Amino acid sequence: MSRLPIRVKLTAAFALALVLVLGGAGAFVFLRLQADLDEGIDAALAARAAAVAAAGSAAAAAPEDAEEGFAQQLGPDGRVLDAVGGLRGAALRPGELRRAASGERVVVERELPGVEGTTRVLARGRAVVGQSLDDRDDTLGSLVASFAIGGPIAVLLASGLGYALATAGLRPVEAMRRRAQEVSLGSGGARLPVPAARDEVRRLGDTLNAMLERLRGAFERERRFVADASHELRTPVAVIKAELEAALRAGGHNPQVRKALVAALEECDHLSQLAEDLLVVARTSEGGLPLRPEPLDPGELLDRVRRRFADRARERGRAITVDVEGEPVVAADELRLLQALGNLVDNALRHGEGEIGLRACPARPGTAFEVSDQGAGFAPGFAERAFERFARGDPARTRSGTGLGLAIVRAIAEAHGGRADVVQAAGGTVRLWLPSASSQAAAVPFRAIDRSEAS
Repeated sequence: MSRLPIRVKLTAAFALALVLVLGGAGAFVFLRLQADLDEGIDAALAARAAAVAAAGSAAAAAPEDAEEGFAQQLGPDGRVLDAVGGLRGAALRPGELRRAASGERVVVERELPGVEGTTRVLARGRAVVGQSLDDRDDTLGSLVASFAIGGPIAVLLASGLGYALATAGLRPVEAMRRRAQEVSLGSGGARLPVPAARDEVRRLGDTLNAMLERLRGAFERERRFVADASHELRTPVAVIKAELEAALRAGGHNPQVRKALVAALEECDHLSQLAEDLLVVARTSEGGLPLRPEPLDPGELLDRVRRRFADRARERGRAITVDVEGEPVVAADELRLLQALGNLVDNALRHGEGEIGLRACPARPGTAFEVSDQGAGFAPGFAERAFERFARGDPARTRSGTGLGLAIVRAIAEAHGGRADVVQAAGGTVRLWLPSASSQAAAVPFRAIDRSEAS
């Protein structure tokens, strides 16, 4: 019952209440009608008994139908002196005869031979009269049949009406639910609709709208913080990275110092990547990632990515290879595409093993980029949620990440009208597909920006 919709619960409660009301009303009408009919029968029997007593003859109260009633005149000893109607034998038992002879009014109901159905008997003094209750029982039976047929029909009709009323009453709530599906924290000042009546639903809507405004304010403050923090981090991180690279190129360090410089440079690269990822998260939350698409050479892009991570790969004893099939052409934002490919290579360096392969090939109607390694790949069941924000794979991996790398890859791909997915869980092959320039123009309304904004 707890899993049923509210309108169904309201309808069921309304139907149950209606059944109880109809049952109570039916019982009251039945008992009231029975009492009225019995009262009328008793009045008729009393009149007939009085006529027998006054005339001293049962013929004074002869029934219209012999099988419907009777009248008897009793002697002092209780014997039947005179009788009319269909009754065969005495109507009263000895104890009832003594009570009647003493002047007490005796009323009983029983089946008697010669009279149809149950008979109501009235005796007083030496007069005894009786009347069949078939007509009364038929009337009460008709009443019960009417309630038995009309009651369920009334309950069904009323339940349908109750369901319609419940639906109408919950319509403002349903309207708020539908709007809530469309409202996001970044959707401007969109609010939930509230009814005109100042009722409980109106107060609920006003409360939810106030909560939505508070959430929007908190979200906006968080977004600004993330964007500002990522901007502030980029410059000092770039300076530190340049200094570390200069120190490594200068040489003359003992192995321990060189190892520390390489580790610091690697962490600096991670921090720089995190700053870029946070900036993308902030701009994606604004409602769309700003792009500046231009024709690019996939082979040159992959070679730039390889050179960027060559030192890190060499320090780990790993190689990065580039393979370009056919003559692929891509129209994309250069900085964003390099960031996406860099995230994939960084992921392969941190979590994969062996040689890292960078591949580009035509994939009509567009271009596909693939990054693979020779490691164990994605953990079972993780491939389906690998592109979610802050998703983490096997906790047993030697290094942990922020869980943003692959989410940024998908955000950049979708901003171009493409997609990103795992094409082979074993080995960790990830594909980034971008549509052709004509397909992008038809499907994606790019937000043109200055290069300074993109950086």
